[in-house]
Parts: sequence; C-alpha cells; structure tokens
Amino acid sequence: MTNLTVVTEFFLIGFSTNKTMYVLHSVLFIMIYLVALMGNVLIILITSLDKYLHTPMYFFLKNLSFLDLCLISVTIPKSIINSLTQNNSISFFGCVTQVLLVVFSTAAELFLLTVMSFDRYAAICHPLHYDVIMKRDVCLQMATMSWLGGVVFAVMHTAGTFSLSFCSSNMIHQFFCDIPQLLAISCSESLLSEIIPILISVVIDICCFIFIIISYVYIFSTVKKIPSTEGQSKAYITCFPHLVVVVLFLSTGFIAYLKPTSNSPSISDLIITVFYTIVPPTLNPIIYSLRNKAMKIALRMLVEGKLIQK
Repeated sequence: MTNLTVVTEFFLIGFSTNKTMYVLHSVLFIMIYLVALMGNVLIILITSLDKYLHTPMYFFLKNLSFLDLCLISVTIPKSIINSLTQNNSISFFGCVTQVLLVVFSTAAELFLLTVMSFDRYAAICHPLHYDVIMKRDVCLQMATMSWLGGVVFAVMHTAGTFSLSFCSSNMIHQFFCDIPQLLAISCSESLLSEIIPILISVVIDICCFIFIIISYVYIFSTVKKIPSTEGQSKAYITCFPHLVVVVLFLSTGFIAYLKPTSNSPSISDLIITVFYTIVPPTLNPIIYSLRNKAMKIALRMLVEGKLIQK
C-alpha cells in the first residue's frame, strides 16, 4: 500500500468545465437530490409509522430507501459542492470512501431487489402459504444477508482498486470516484487485483438477474390465470415497475464496468453512470408510491397528522 502515497488527491472532471454549465449542473443536481431525498425519507417515515404497512413488502421497500439515500448522498452532494466552488478536487481518502459506499449501496440494492422479487413470487404464486414463507425472522435474515453481501462486495472492490498504483494522472473523468475511471488512470502494469473482483461480481449479478427473471416468469404466468381484469392490473402495477428498475439498474451497470476503460473523457460514460447511480434512487420512491393505493392513503394521513397520532 506504500505506493499509493504518490497521489494524495484526485480531480473529478464531470460534465463540463464551462462556468455556465457549472451552474446548470448544480441546479439540476440539487433538484434531483431534493426529490430523491424527500421521496425516500417519506417512504421510510410512512412504512415505519403506519402499522398496516408493517408487512414484508414494505419492510424491504424501507431497506431499499435507506440504500437509495446512501447511494445518492455519496455522489451528488460532493458533485454539487465542486460545481458551486469550481473546485473539482477530492482527497485520496474521500475517493476511497466514495468507492466503498457506492459499491456497498449498489451491491446491497441488487441483492435486496432480488429478495423483493422472491417476496412478490411468494405473494402472488403462493398466497395461502405467504405468511409461512415470509415470516418476520426470514425477512430479517434476507435483509441482513443483502447488507452483508454489499459489505463484502465493497471491501473486495475497494481493496482491489486501491492496491493499484496511481502516479501518472489523477484526473478522473467522472462526477464521482468510480472504479472504471480509476482503472483507466492507474499506472500499474497489471489490473488483475480489481479485474478479478469485477468478473466475480458480474457472475453473481448475472445469477441474481436470472433468479429475478425466473421469478417474474412464474409471477406473470400466475397473473394471467387471475379471472378478474382488476386483479391482473393490480398485480402488473405492483410487479412491472420493479422489473423495469432492475433491468435499467443492471444493464447500465454492466455496460459501465465491462466496456473497455479509457483515459479520455466521454459523455456516454457520464450518462451511463447517471442511469445506475442517480436514476434508480430518484425513481424508486415515485414508482413504489404514486401507484400504490396503501402508500397514497398513508401519505395523506401523514400530511393530515393522523399517522403520527395512531
């Protein structure tokens, strides 16, 4: 680890170095962050205060909101501060922290989304046995394993990335410290210390994706058998957005980590990164709340103060 002292800070070269674009970038990111912050905090409050939402689905949704808050709070505020101050520097320790927390949040979120697909499978395909399958202890164990999986991934990737040498360049063409851009500027002759963890992660991610797809194949085949159109619509509304988020989240993540690294700036790299680090935490509260009758009722009760009084 002694060769890491060559670089003491990095510079995040984000969307633009133009002063006007700095302001536009700051305003846009502030709006996105406030929307994501408000939406995820509301979900955490509502699912905690409303006893009728103390079910496995909303328990996992609350965990998802915690992870979304962590993910978006690690990346956006620093980028906003850099744009407002027009100072793109980030300390070496700050970069390590960003990598650790971003990998933790994204990995734990993927595992949790996988668990949530199983929860929906149990609820729709085995409704009579749902309470037995998704007992409180089982839910706690699943959530805990998701968080622990995120910790393992975070430590593995952070150790692999920062065991490399950084000496020729400290310019990161991204709005936060992301692993592909760090690999692009590393002066180490071999990148195996991080390439191997990436390949391991890809295999596990593909397994999670296959599990999710299989779950939804069973779910949609069961939904088709529901006699009422209203029942089918309710099931699709609950499940389809979750599948869209998973596909968006995984596909952009795969592209970002599997495409060849380059030390030249690319707007496509920035856009792809936005789609797996910013879009899901911003859209999740909207997807899981606006079209959910129980959540809308609980939100109205919270605004009227009735939820706190319960």
